[in-house]
Amino acid sequence: MRLELRGITKRFGNFTANDQISITVEPGEIHCLLGENGAGKSTLMNVLFGLLHPDEGEILIDGVATKFSNSGEAVRRGIGMVHQHFMLVPVFSVTENVVLGFEPTKSLNRVDYKRATEDIRRISKEFNLAVDPDAIIENLPVGLQQRVEILKALSHDAELLILDEPTAVLTPQEIDALMAIMRSLAAAGKSILFITHKLKEVKAVADVITIIRQGKVVGTAQPTDSESQLASLMVGRDVELKVEKSAFTPGGEVFEIRDLVVRDDRGLVAVNGVSLDVRAGEIMALAGVQGNGQTELVEAIAGMRPVESGSITLHGRDITNASPRAVLDAGLGHIPEDRQRDGLVMSMSVADNLILNTPRRAPFARRGSRNLGAVNANAERLVKDFDIRTTSTQELVSSLSGGNQQKVIVARELSRPLEFLVASQPTRGLDVGSIEYVHRQMVDHRNAGNAALIVSSELDEVLALGDRIAVMYAGKISGIVDPSTSREAIGLLMTGTSDGVTGE
Repeated sequence: MRLELRGITKRFGNFTANDQISITVEPGEIHCLLGENGAGKSTLMNVLFGLLHPDEGEILIDGVATKFSNSGEAVRRGIGMVHQHFMLVPVFSVTENVVLGFEPTKSLNRVDYKRATEDIRRISKEFNLAVDPDAIIENLPVGLQQRVEILKALSHDAELLILDEPTAVLTPQEIDALMAIMRSLAAAGKSILFITHKLKEVKAVADVITIIRQGKVVGTAQPTDSESQLASLMVGRDVELKVEKSAFTPGGEVFEIRDLVVRDDRGLVAVNGVSLDVRAGEIMALAGVQGNGQTELVEAIAGMRPVESGSITLHGRDITNASPRAVLDAGLGHIPEDRQRDGLVMSMSVADNLILNTPRRAPFARRGSRNLGAVNANAERLVKDFDIRTTSTQELVSSLSGGNQQKVIVARELSRPLEFLVASQPTRGLDVGSIEYVHRQMVDHRNAGNAALIVSSELDEVLALGDRIAVMYAGKISGIVDPSTSREAIGLLMTGTSDGVTGE
């Protein structure tokens, strides 16, 4: 399939998400759409897949102008989309998920599962997808669930596959396997639109690279171009990609967890006997595929989830099952995983969200009254320092993009004195330029002799920031290693395999 997007424009009120975007994807080509978060990539793909309708421009398939009123029409025209968040029913089998909505039938309108299973086995073999059609989705690792999404698209005769941030929750080994599958699909003549902001992956697999910035195509690049060149095109300025850190010289113990047990919302054990310590002048990075207990661990540390057994201490003070306010008052900073639910008050202004943890403290309050001058001055400074894109510090935080909402939280936590920082997915939704700044602030926090626990599903971030790296799998620590450990070895720990991996 040859795809052409000509002058695609999509507006939301006064905001233009896509501005005259033109792209051509040839048959058998892996075309990478590279851009910072909020650049308009996902909006463009939703237009292509019939989930949104363009205000201007046209879509051509094999030279014929085409309009999709919904995603079903896009599927029937040979376009398949693998979303970042999988669209699977956990309790259904692979076969049931693949045929859902497109069930092959036989006599008496009964679903012909035998035929469907045979088709899945054939497609799996043809493209090296290796998925058991009878397996139940909730029993499969994330990497295999993603293969099921690809199978769904291929079973509907997709000639163009849209992969939207497909590696966000994969281990290094699963990422390598996905890259091999993408090359296999392209070799078979399938066209692939690969949407990402991860430079290493772009260089590894792309045939053609188109860069989008602030809703516009700003240029094309080659896989042979350096990561620095690609980053500069994405952001519009030079970016320092390497995190510079001084030598690791830890001090005394600041934070300690011992034999911690925490349950999830279903009442199941999510954190199963975890023990960790973090010392002054150290960043402990916690790696792992999301869903292995990291969320529950951070919520327990921050006082947001009850601890069933075990202990949490900060500078020798027991904060186990303390309230969130007591934890913050003890000197713990918290960048939560879910920014809108746990990090912001969406109906309040940017300025007020920037002092949520300290609204009654000087200089933001005096004798029980708000010091509006100090509140606004603080907001103006942090908006500038952290490049928070807002029309005004009095604008409601709900009107900001997701990436800029994240910047508000990071700015608030890193701008006050802390004993210990806990950051869960701290750069999710940020562009490479903002990531550079946030990483620098975290390293400065560490260099000043402070301690931090950084939880990230981004292995590059873990390796860049961690002085030691703990890996979590199935609610337990599967290993603690230093950052010189290979990506492959850490990947094994992320799957619960420790054979040949050395650590503490």
